Amino acid sequence: MSPRHRSGSNQAATVLIVVADIMAFILGLWILMYLLDANRANDLVNFVQDAARWLAGWSHDLFTFDEAWARVVAGYGLAAVVYLFVGHALANVVRRH
Repeated sequence: MSPRHRSGSNQAATVLIVVADIMAFILGLWILMYLLDANRANDLVNFVQDAARWLAGWSHDLFTFDEAWARVVAGYGLAAVVYLFVGHALANVVRRH
């Protein structure tokens, strides 16, 4: 494998990791804001909530715990873990090729 190809693979893998980490960070930040009862009238809180809701659309109400905080932690937390796992796994595949 040429050094130039390996460099491109490493850059692509780095981008995948950074994107996955940012997505997981946003989801984790929303979980923290929710648990700490952040002011929903605040623009930053609204932005993080909207971004997290979009990122976790597929897992948002996947669990039906009685407690709202448990649904938030499980639904958004699952999405964060999946993005980290998939992003880092894809990055490893890209690095090998």
